[in-house]
Amino acid sequence: MNSINRRSVLLAGLGVAGVGALAACSGSASGSSGSAGGNALVSPTASAVAAAEKKRRGTGRQRKLTLTAAPAMIDLGGGVMPRTWAFDGRTPGKEVRLSVGDTLVAELSNQLPNKTTTSIHWHGIALRNDMDGVPPATQTAVRAGSNFTYRFITDAPGTYFFHPHVGVQLDRGLYAPLIVEDPKEPLAYDDEWVVLLDDWVDGVTGTPDEVFADLKRGMGDMGGMDMSGMDMGSSPSPSSSSDSMGNMGDMGGMSMGDSASPSASASSGGMSQRFMLMGATSKLLGGDAGDVKYPHHLVNGRVAADPDVYTGKPGKRVRLRIINAGSDTAYRVALGGHKLTITHTDGFPVEHQEVDALLVGMGERYDVLVTLGDGVFPLVALAEGKNANGLALVRTGSGSIPKATVRPKELDGMIMTASQLRAADGVRLKSAKTDITHQIKLTGTMMKYNWAINGTPFDMNRPEAHPIVIEEGQRVRLDFVNTTDMWHPMHLHGHTYQIGDSGPRKDTAIVLPKKTVSVFLDADNPGQWMLHCHNAYHGEAGMMANVAYRA
Repeated sequence: MNSINRRSVLLAGLGVAGVGALAACSGSASGSSGSAGGNALVSPTASAVAAAEKKRRGTGRQRKLTLTAAPAMIDLGGGVMPRTWAFDGRTPGKEVRLSVGDTLVAELSNQLPNKTTTSIHWHGIALRNDMDGVPPATQTAVRAGSNFTYRFITDAPGTYFFHPHVGVQLDRGLYAPLIVEDPKEPLAYDDEWVVLLDDWVDGVTGTPDEVFADLKRGMGDMGGMDMSGMDMGSSPSPSSSSDSMGNMGDMGGMSMGDSASPSASASSGGMSQRFMLMGATSKLLGGDAGDVKYPHHLVNGRVAADPDVYTGKPGKRVRLRIINAGSDTAYRVALGGHKLTITHTDGFPVEHQEVDALLVGMGERYDVLVTLGDGVFPLVALAEGKNANGLALVRTGSGSIPKATVRPKELDGMIMTASQLRAADGVRLKSAKTDITHQIKLTGTMMKYNWAINGTPFDMNRPEAHPIVIEEGQRVRLDFVNTTDMWHPMHLHGHTYQIGDSGPRKDTAIVLPKKTVSVFLDADNPGQWMLHCHNAYHGEAGMMANVAYRA
């Protein structure tokens, strides 16, 4: 369902076995590779990686499966049946569920066409480095007609998902939820519903590769069109930086009713851009809301005109596991007629907060509890700033089906950002002196589409170049300094970080335009790990870096 790109770069991570092919990029037999000012870096095949894996507590149980990536025609409902790439002929792929401490043994069978390579990245899992699924940094890309087996211990319960990390394949249909259950689950609820959000273009108006080629031309190449005075969706963002605690502005409880403005199509003056979204703005996102025009926004693989339906009973308490698998869209999510109690974000528990709606950036996950009313209720995923939405239904009794464009009042009510949540006591980082601070400057513009970190676009052919070097055992501070006019969801592989001194534990955090978000992590998982914007097109353009352990 996703097309692969020529650069083996972006979003994936199912990593496991079969690492022999890494030798070419792993350096010497001592387990070091590359250099950082002359210092060797820990390679994905180093003994330190195996030692970290041995420390993980396992149950000894194995969950074995085969994931076949291949072309497929899928039914998105409402007569929409695009050809795309998918795992085992369906999108989303079949849910993978196991218990904390179990070993996942997942064989990827690449049956994609035209010598297309691929991989799987297990998003949010702090796994062993050689199983992270990022070619060529942690493995050789899996060739068409070949297989690769990922094998790793899942030692942290939570809501995760998996997807490729090659080119812009994330924006096809190659993704599925991964749920790691806690056998000592402290939450009390009657049922679960996994809610997977996605923005969809593939096989409808074009392919992700065509989208990326279109965007790469930037706004500077508009066929001679006079751009002066046109609202490009990157309105001035707030000038004040957030403090080092990672606060992104006091938005708790504010009304967001006017944040979604219509996005004008670019269709005049000889403009060549078919896919570039013009004029999409959001106060909640600090200005420019996104780059790409999507014909559909999906909830659990269904278009809004023909939605997925969850059937339950009034009074029952349901846990929603909400995952944004999109490539360019943040979703504001609400369930009409209900309050949502946030319990987790990115797999880790937070102090419970009751809200009307959630903002979920690409790559983020939220778990919420809801007590169901009696009737038919719309679960709406508003494409933030894009004047469109995805829809699913909750049915517990009789009632009419709402329109596809329904907009429940909860969308304009109380909404909290991640920076306003607090980590639950059991997962908050212990107080410690910061050993090293790295400034992660987010740079680039829509005009030239030259997204980068610290001004240097990432080169996937040289992943060891310009590393952000840390050492095992360090308390690390990363300051995400957004110098751009657009928001970026910043995702770190192989770790979770804490926003500020007591904020939530996350692996993906929204950084608003002209703002700074500071996060802290313990360097306890040796290897080389991608840090990138989880906007698939920003990451592929170069907003990515290698966080590498010194050997």
